[in-house]
Amino acid sequence: MSLKPGEMPTLLVAAAIYGGWLAATFWHAAIPGPLLAVIGAWLIAWHGSLQHETIHGHPCRSRLLNTVIGFPPLSLWLPYAIYRRSHLAHHLSPSVTDPALDPESRYIARASGIAAVAARAQASLVGRLLLGPPIAIVSFLVDELRRAGRAPRALARDWLPHLAAMALIFGWLEWRHFGLGRYLMLFVYPGMALTLLRSFAEHRADFCVAGRAATVERGGLLGLLYLNNNLHAAHHDRPDLAWYRLPAYHRDHQARLTGDGERAYRGYGEIVRRFALRRHHVLVHPAHEGGRA
Repeated sequence: MSLKPGEMPTLLVAAAIYGGWLAATFWHAAIPGPLLAVIGAWLIAWHGSLQHETIHGHPCRSRLLNTVIGFPPLSLWLPYAIYRRSHLAHHLSPSVTDPALDPESRYIARASGIAAVAARAQASLVGRLLLGPPIAIVSFLVDELRRAGRAPRALARDWLPHLAAMALIFGWLEWRHFGLGRYLMLFVYPGMALTLLRSFAEHRADFCVAGRAATVERGGLLGLLYLNNNLHAAHHDRPDLAWYRLPAYHRDHQARLTGDGERAYRGYGEIVRRFALRRHHVLVHPAHEGGRA
């Protein structure tokens, strides 16, 4: 398969995700709903972490093989090609977090309009987890509808393979009598919420560090779920490093990456305690309107 040296951990994660998804959807009727939601959330969020690894060139030397590994749209809504393009642009942005220059920025450019309403609705962690998934999907689809008028051929290149893969997933779910609505509520929605927990506090516009990124020192089980992307400053400093190499790199460069702790959280529990009902930072980016929201 042209694996890069030492990349077997990533391949094992991929096997666990796809094998787990097939098993959970095959035997879904025998699994209690709450447990199925936990399994589904984990698998969808873990799959997003795997896609992130493939975008950064793991586990294979071949971009095509990495695309094959990351391509299946288990979350249904986001075509792999668009995610890849957006995420690489995020890393190449001359000003990460600036909404005018970073396609993955959570900041807004002005404190009025629909974008401002959406930003306020998910400014706290609770709002982010509960309202973030539908807001993200609707915002994305609206942007894609606008793109359809500007670049229909490019849109077709992104969406036609995605829709074909979605049809296969729909066929499998239909065969297993797993309704689409139930799949969205037990897999997609909670899986997106878990992913949004990771991204909630990982960037701040006032951080003077690689990628303006924060670090969650103790990821625990979530560190495995996020494939060590909780060490986000280390990832932005060395986006080429595979997930299982990030902890050692973080230890070697901890003071520089975390500012001796000022840009670090002890764990996700701290983030929940501090930001469950309050916003993480200003909503309007400091480069726009003085940073006032």
